[in-house]
Amino acid sequence: MRRVRYDSAGGPLFLEDVPVPAPGPGELLVRTAAVGVTLPVVRKVTEAAEPVPLGGEIAGEVVAVGAGVSRFAAGDRVTGLCFGHGYAEAALLGEAMASPVPEGASAVEAVALVRSGLVALGALTAARPEPGGSVLVTAAASGVGHLAVQLARAHGASRVVGAVSDPAKADFVRSLGADDVVGYGDDDWGAPVDCVLDAVGGDLLGRAVAALAPGGRLVAYSSGGGSVSTYDLLVGAKSVIGFQMARIAREQPELYEQWRIGLWRLFAEKAVTPSVHGAFPLEAAQRAHAVIEARANRGKVLLVP
Repeated sequence: MRRVRYDSAGGPLFLEDVPVPAPGPGELLVRTAAVGVTLPVVRKVTEAAEPVPLGGEIAGEVVAVGAGVSRFAAGDRVTGLCFGHGYAEAALLGEAMASPVPEGASAVEAVALVRSGLVALGALTAARPEPGGSVLVTAAASGVGHLAVQLARAHGASRVVGAVSDPAKADFVRSLGADDVVGYGDDDWGAPVDCVLDAVGGDLLGRAVAALAPGGRLVAYSSGGGSVSTYDLLVGAKSVIGFQMARIAREQPELYEQWRIGLWRLFAEKAVTPSVHGAFPLEAAQRAHAVIEARANRGKVLLVP
């Protein structure tokens, strides 16, 4: 089978031919039909000291199962988070990380919706928005952000603001249901909001905290780091909450499943619609990474083996 790899920090990415792996205990062997490309994986290529497997979100058909697997069988359509080599024509997926893909949904829709949607929904839930409140979403055109905008609206926010790196993304974010769109460098981000969902971090984190109304809550789910003045939190009675989807999947599988079912319900009701910026073949993985690195995407970037 074909698989994408790289040999040194920064790449380049290239294809190699390797044997199809055999599923171990608790694992599914999945013939991949769609693979998600995310900023954390792109950062691993550019920042990790040593090459690492390119894992991430996958969707496809189960072709074999390992010992102890009870929830899935060959022929089932699944999606989930692969911690090994996911940029490949076949990948190993832990049963605990796998979710069924319902009838009527494609593999592309599953990858674009489930993992990114679970992060967006989890971050929104952690922010504890009140009905009729206001929500600001940074990286609002990203794979997670464009779903967070829709979810905030679907959960009753009266005002949704999208923050973007490029004004050219404004029309796309408004088409998702955002009332206002602001640029990272704009002097004025408008009226303060009750909640911020931040996927950027770094230098933007302080600006995002400043956008909160007194008593507001920021949920950080970025790997971009950043620091916050405790004085700014104190005087505004503001909170910063960290959110990690992998922890929920490992420690609260019942909640993970509840959110997954809720996402597919919203998808069926057309309250949330994943947008795909581009679907690239495996041999164009370098181009897919370049889109993410340039922050040029409007929606999800995918590989289609």
